[in-house]
Amino acid sequence: MREFSAQQLKAHLDTCDEQPLLIDVRQPWEFDVCKIEDSVLIPMSRIPAEAQTLDTEREIVVICHHGIRSRSVGRFLEQSGFNNIINLSGGVSEWAKTVDTDMATY
Repeated sequence: MREFSAQQLKAHLDTCDEQPLLIDVRQPWEFDVCKIEDSVLIPMSRIPAEAQTLDTEREIVVICHHGIRSRSVGRFLEQSGFNNIINLSGGVSEWAKTVDTDMATY
């Protein structure tokens, strides 16, 4: 699993040929407060069931509030055979501070 800072992820998203799948593993109320554009909500508790529906070869960025839950989910996905996982280190909190300063925070 690779660890990207918010700025590294922004640069990656701006230059990649194929958009990665952005999975936000926070709770629905957190996702309602703020989210990174094009991210999809799959709460952490739903990951084991939902992982079966995902492409193990597609690049996946895992997102949470500070990067801790997403790192756990990334490890789970790797152990489940996923080969191209990126954890957003610092989570949406860091994204709001350094990339999208207009984003709501909590």
